[in-house]
Amino acid sequence: MSDDTDIDLDDITRRMEGALTSLRGEFSTLRTGRASASMLDPVMVDAYGAMTPLNQVGTVNVPEPRMVTLSVWDKGLMKSVEKALRDSGLGINPQIDGTLVRLPIPELNEERRAELAKVAAKYAESARVAVRNVRRDGMDQVKKAKNANDISEDDQKLYSDEIQEMTDGAINKIDDALAAKEKEIMQV
Repeated sequence: MSDDTDIDLDDITRRMEGALTSLRGEFSTLRTGRASASMLDPVMVDAYGAMTPLNQVGTVNVPEPRMVTLSVWDKGLMKSVEKALRDSGLGINPQIDGTLVRLPIPELNEERRAELAKVAAKYAESARVAVRNVRRDGMDQVKKAKNANDISEDDQKLYSDEIQEMTDGAINKIDDALAAKEKEIMQV
């Protein structure tokens, strides 16, 4: 294969790894019955007229396995923080104590575990779609290079096989991550 083509396999690999990294980030926000500071990452608060991530209006701590605390820096934001937590869909009932918000993490019932497993599967499918889109872009680059006579048919086959191999590897990693997350969610 010649090195003077526009086909950047490192870029394709980086973009596929980015999809996997994004998936792991989404998985970390799923509540599995154990407290985690990252579960509050998607929560946005209306602070000073702008939607602000919850972790930018206070300090998030995990003092015990089934409790998350949030120490809000500005007492005037307490109502907004409480509203954001109640509307977040996390299924957590905040307990307010001055500027401290306690978030007890209840045990998950079987129905909620099944719902979370479905959400995890949706996240994984989105990651698979992202990887397939990267593969399609890479294959398009190979076709364009072949049509412009920048690479031979043999090189086209080699590039196509390499891109497909990278895609299969990324999809396998996504499937493994999903299996691990589902096991974690269903664990009582």
